[in-house]
Amino acid sequence: MKRNISVFATAYLPPIQYLAHFINADNPAVEQHDNYLRQTYRNRCDIIAANGTIPLTIPVTKGRGPKVKIQDLEISYDERWQKLHWRSIVSAYNSSPFFEYYMDDFVPFYEKQYKFLFDFNMELLQTIWDVLDYPIEIKLTEEYISRKTEGVTDYRDIIHPKKDFKAFDSSFKVLEYRQVFQDRFEFKPNLSVIDLLFNKGPEAIDYLEDSIEKE
Repeated sequence: MKRNISVFATAYLPPIQYLAHFINADNPAVEQHDNYLRQTYRNRCDIIAANGTIPLTIPVTKGRGPKVKIQDLEISYDERWQKLHWRSIVSAYNSSPFFEYYMDDFVPFYEKQYKFLFDFNMELLQTIWDVLDYPIEIKLTEEYISRKTEGVTDYRDIIHPKKDFKAFDSSFKVLEYRQVFQDRFEFKPNLSVIDLLFNKGPEAIDYLEDSIEKE
């Protein structure tokens, strides 16, 4: 495996912090050989709705133990989470400036049943880059990358819903933009990238590029 890379965990509709680092990173790659960890962005995203910030979580059929490979983790369809997630997204962003422009790109992910979470996330991530009109090759790790490996910038633990990015990620800048429901709530930073996309449209790519402090 080539070193001097930036390693990211797979993520469901990743937060702005994730995309901002990805676009500014040195040789970014998504880790495909790690174990599934609960309560992470691997199967969760955060959006803002009429009653405030809400998490959307994809249920999985495995992952109760600590040794389930992320590539082997299957999505559960025992509950109609796709319908629930899409209904929540529509309710939250139907009035945003660019929702109708991009919605057709995301609808298929809430109709087709993917077997594995990793495959679902990777196709969704590629779709996000496509709608951002940003040509980027999403690379995968060829082997598990240890956190102690020299030459690796590791974002797997830094970008985490349970960690305050202000404390753990000093290079990520909060740049405010107009959000839906801003008449009810103060600005909510670092939501899912769809919050940025549906509100900023084509300007989202510039926002992501400007969100990281350059050395």
